Amino acid sequence: MTQRNRARDRNRARRNGVMAQSISTTTATGVLQAGRNCWRIEPARNVAFLVDGDEYFGALRAAILRARESVFILGWDIDSRTQLPAHPEEKSRLPTPLADFLNGVASSRPDLRVRVLGWDYSVLFAREREWLGSLKLNWRTHRRVEFRLDNRHPGGASHHQKIVVIDDDVAFVGGFDLARCRWDTSAHAPDDPRRRDVDGRPYGPFHDVQMLVQGRVARALGELARQRWLRATGDRVYLPAGHSGSCWPPRIAPALSEVMVAIARTEPPFEADAGASEIRALFCDAVAAARRSVFMENQYFSSAIAASALARSLDAPRGPEIVLIAPQRESGWLEQSTLGVLRARWLRHLRDTDRHGRFRSYCPTLPDAGDGCLNVHSKVTIVDDELLTVGSANLSNRSMSLDTECNLVIEAAAQGEFAQRTRAAIAALRERLLAEHLDVPPTRVAAATAEHGLIGAIESLRGGARTLAPLQPSISPDVDALVPEHALVDPEHPLDPEHLLEHFLAEEERRPAQGRVVFVALIALALSALALAWHWTPLHNYLDIPTAAHLAENLRDHPLAPLLVLGGYVLAGLLVMPVVVLIAVTGMVFGPWLGALYAVGGSLLSAAVMYGIGRAIGRDLVRRLAGPRIHRLNRLLGRRGLLAVAIMRLVPIAPFSVVNVVAGASQISLRNFLLGTLLGMTPGIVLTVAFVDSVVEALRRPSAGSIALLLLAIGLVLAATGVLRRWLGRRR
Repeated sequence: MTQRNRARDRNRARRNGVMAQSISTTTATGVLQAGRNCWRIEPARNVAFLVDGDEYFGALRAAILRARESVFILGWDIDSRTQLPAHPEEKSRLPTPLADFLNGVASSRPDLRVRVLGWDYSVLFAREREWLGSLKLNWRTHRRVEFRLDNRHPGGASHHQKIVVIDDDVAFVGGFDLARCRWDTSAHAPDDPRRRDVDGRPYGPFHDVQMLVQGRVARALGELARQRWLRATGDRVYLPAGHSGSCWPPRIAPALSEVMVAIARTEPPFEADAGASEIRALFCDAVAAARRSVFMENQYFSSAIAASALARSLDAPRGPEIVLIAPQRESGWLEQSTLGVLRARWLRHLRDTDRHGRFRSYCPTLPDAGDGCLNVHSKVTIVDDELLTVGSANLSNRSMSLDTECNLVIEAAAQGEFAQRTRAAIAALRERLLAEHLDVPPTRVAAATAEHGLIGAIESLRGGARTLAPLQPSISPDVDALVPEHALVDPEHPLDPEHLLEHFLAEEERRPAQGRVVFVALIALALSALALAWHWTPLHNYLDIPTAAHLAENLRDHPLAPLLVLGGYVLAGLLVMPVVVLIAVTGMVFGPWLGALYAVGGSLLSAAVMYGIGRAIGRDLVRRLAGPRIHRLNRLLGRRGLLAVAIMRLVPIAPFSVVNVVAGASQISLRNFLLGTLLGMTPGIVLTVAFVDSVVEALRRPSAGSIALLLLAIGLVLAATGVLRRWLGRRR
């Protein structure tokens, strides 16, 4: 290390020592406690808040251009095609796609190493991710650009941190991934031509927040990144000696200088690591300490811990106003049907608890923006303008306990003589965020808050074309009953197969755990493979009757036709195909008598196979995963037995394969199940194949007799339907 570097470090140490001394008498009265609700509290020379992708991506590009030794990028999702737009005044002329940009920077800096670490994601996210991303970020770039995927986490967990550390001098932490559909300006213009994905398709407005820090806190984040890299790859990366230049982006003005910044983490227990729940403790401590207001922007709100902490505050006679800003709905039907249901439940609980009128939830709406909703992806909490946290952690159970997360925290009480300017900077960020959503200047937000308080200010300013609308999601009782509790939808703990078996399976049904887990896993893998094959290959074309009929006609004269037809019914059951399609095709190809025989045999064989799968999975596991309605079906099958099966075959109340699996998990015997299936399905099969055969005959050889038979078949179907409806009406 040069003399200049040593002198610089001594000056920094003296300055940081003065800062640490100035706060030593005040941290005890604040919320932050290293080792409890944060990992470390470190000094920062500069701090900035970057709102929305235009600010963040531009600042990130400018900072990486100043790197000399190391760049660490940690993310939940990283796409090599992510655009980092160049500023008009930039002189480097490097390309804008992430992989090409990193390759160009590394090629021009002989001492620079770039390490990119992404989550080795679940197959559930495969369609959202870039194909062959490791090829583009690793093999096609400079040898000093390394890309790895991190799968070192417990079952069911994910790596969700979003951290970039450059030369251990500056670091970015927040909600942004370097992924598709993240860039936007704070105007969120509905027709902005720059807001397009990598394939050129437009996407909706997107809102997020990132925090930029410089100084020893960035060096601590570099240590955190190196720990992750070591666990994921086994390669130890040493701290750099440091260089004399600054990596702070020149066009970003600091919001604060010379402040203390805390790092809070969530890390699940894994192998020898005990884990950390600092973010969970921080949220609970901050809400408990709140006196005037709690302001939150968050993508999700499904955490039982967070909801309970807020409910305790609302239940007190005197307490803070609480405002949550979240997207109008979650992304995609799966999140809407799971996390969306949990959010609706917790918001309903908070509204019921709010006897003093101190809670509001809002969603930002935009004019002419598709469904009018702004995609809020940020994770920001501001308490009393005294404490601010920005990071990757959602208000979800996963972020509080299961996934790896990283938040940065600034508390005014930790700043000593600089406490007042810290409060002003925190308030300015809150006012800026509200001003963006309400489409008014921040000064109006500040004035309205001073006069009316937080909720009163929002209510007095909202109502324009771009505004904050009340968020009061509702769920139907049926959906509410079907979605299980948060422990399954949004788990707090790693998934332990042994624990799942002990929790879900009744004592008399338990088998050796390892064998049961392997068996169920193989079943799930086989079904998933068949479902994926049906979705992604030409197999899905066989679902329509003409194609299936053409295939069946080719098999009609085959010596193994009976076995092939029976096997086709089993395969269709595994793929959850409508059994009526197969019955119709069988009757069309093989005629009424042989077709009915094949259809009955195939239906029974398929039912028996799915029954066996249900029996292997177990009664309690099916009940827990499928919800109360399937539980009622389970009890009906066990209590009424053969009669219940026959009725459900006559009047299908659930898909054929679903009924079969539930029956296997119930108490009904295989003999009664198959006999009930035979009694219940045979009339329908006979009517179906007779009707189809009449239609085919009338089309092939139209005559008075064939048309009369067709009309007779139609009459029989209508008569049977009417009788069944009247009988069900009396039974209801």
